[in-house]
Amino acid sequence: MKLLNAPAASSPRRPSSALAPLSTPIFRRVWIAAMASNLGSWMQNVAAAWMMATLSTSPRLIALVQTATTLPVFLLAVPAGAIADLADRRKLLLATQAWMLGAAAALGAVTLAGAARPATLLLLTFALGLGGAMNAPAWQSTVPQLVPRDQLAAAIALNSMQFNIARAVGPALGGLAISIWNPGVAFLLNALSFLGVLFVLWSWRGDAGRNDERGESVAEAMRAGFRYVRRAPAMHAVMARTVTFVLGASALWALLPVVAKHEIGSGSGGYGVLLGCLGAGSVGATTVFARWRRLYSADRITVAGALLFAAATFGLGYLSDFRALAAAMVAGGFAWLSTMASFNVSAQTALPDWVRARALSFYLLSFQGSLAIGSWMWGEVASRAGTRVTLLAASASLVAGTAAARRWRLAETCELEEARLRA
Repeated sequence: MKLLNAPAASSPRRPSSALAPLSTPIFRRVWIAAMASNLGSWMQNVAAAWMMATLSTSPRLIALVQTATTLPVFLLAVPAGAIADLADRRKLLLATQAWMLGAAAALGAVTLAGAARPATLLLLTFALGLGGAMNAPAWQSTVPQLVPRDQLAAAIALNSMQFNIARAVGPALGGLAISIWNPGVAFLLNALSFLGVLFVLWSWRGDAGRNDERGESVAEAMRAGFRYVRRAPAMHAVMARTVTFVLGASALWALLPVVAKHEIGSGSGGYGVLLGCLGAGSVGATTVFARWRRLYSADRITVAGALLFAAATFGLGYLSDFRALAAAMVAGGFAWLSTMASFNVSAQTALPDWVRARALSFYLLSFQGSLAIGSWMWGEVASRAGTRVTLLAASASLVAGTAAARRWRLAETCELEEARLRA
């Protein structure tokens, strides 16, 4: 569930409380189950990266763990979005969650049996990513069916909060599981985390959204989604800005285990702490993001976020003191959430219901595709030029990428798109 913040929508009285969506029982149950699942996912991410760092010293192989996680979205996002707009989303989500449970359980069993190899780890991580790729468009496009429309922005914010709380806590739990037992236990705990989501989805009897009245095929739905995105300036801006940011930012995510394991000699617990610092920074950003959205434009927030993340990336390569590095990761998490939440809100608010899942799939494609390609690219560079030079280059690319704000302005294009959709 990977894969979100906005100012509260107006209501007849005062703007809805940031916690108002939690008063809706189905949203509250989904929110709690999603947090548990995301805790498991972050434990999985930590365990997979650390296990590869243990199996191999190659930065290329270690970075490929991130690629194996995100590449499936690059391959399946568009058809997954079309299927989510045509199929019963509840049944689709049940199937994808069950698939991910099976993949995580298989990886845990293989690891506990002592049979895991780099190729096995990458293959089963890729299989888990396939389930996530099919799940993401349906999951994100289901949110409007869970809450009243005037609470949608607050619901998006709460989804961001639970994800980042999981990001703050999950890595530390993953590091703890690895230090006490081994990565296989973390993989099995991730498998168990899907049970809560499956139970909530199974018990949900509401309308999960289905737009197949015209009898479209998947191919026709994909073409319709492409035509919509091609003519939507707001989506052009969001996707272009996402690509320029994530390509550079992916270096920090891909090379953090390399730095933790081989540069500063931190154990699995230290690696979990650094990831937890990234999550803590993200949670901190969630608490102020709505207020900032009222005070500053999305362009100013994303440019500031990119510059701050560039500084954190530089710090990862050149800070040797663990406490200073942890502080840099807190700043990086704050910048990541501020930037990505701005992109996500811009994408969500620009889309009508009939094309929401498949259009969001193009946004997810730009995000996860850039993360996968960037992780592979920076891993290749690090294997040749070294980790420090690579992180310096990534930091410079983030600074250079802020120039994209001049051509693709988020606030203005989204306002124009919303006005066009209301006409």
